[in-house]
Amino acid sequence: MNQLKTDYLLDAKGLACPMPIVKTKKTMKELDAGQVVEVQATDQGSTADMEAWANSSGHQYLGTIEEEDVLKHYIRKSSDEDTTETKYPHTASNEDVKAKLSNNEQMIVLDVRESAEYAFGHIPNAVSIPLGELDERADELNKDDNIYVVCRTGSRSDLASQKLAEKGFQNVVNVVPGMSEWSGDTEKLNN
Repeated sequence: MNQLKTDYLLDAKGLACPMPIVKTKKTMKELDAGQVVEVQATDQGSTADMEAWANSSGHQYLGTIEEEDVLKHYIRKSSDEDTTETKYPHTASNEDVKAKLSNNEQMIVLDVRESAEYAFGHIPNAVSIPLGELDERADELNKDDNIYVVCRTGSRSDLASQKLAEKGFQNVVNVVPGMSEWSGDTEKLNN
């Protein structure tokens, strides 16, 4: 394939969530409206992350091309007036969730990390639907359930919470900061 012309190349290879998004946000501030950045990443979850972040921040996600083990994400900066990043308003702390779990409250913990992240440590009984699969699999969830959405740092879960709310889910809460600082019980697959 011919090399696509872009205005900026951002190397995010070897970085895990949320760092490709953090670096992309910083880079976008330096670009002029209409310019295109190519973000090179190796984190398989970055495709869903980049698309969801671009959509929530008002930038235009153009697409991703995979070449060998590198994902090349293309994002066009929108005008500065269009780039107010949306944050999901309903959040709970890790401690809030631990308390609800220990009190056996009726709730669903939805883990939107990649399946490999989930496999190596997740909240017991959490439902695993990676962010990139949420649009296709949202119907596996009940719109009336209390759903607490968790990821590693709260970024993907914020985007997932917004998606669920847009689909009519009423009782969705983003868990912040998420699994990176979770001190409660965890399970691994094949324990």
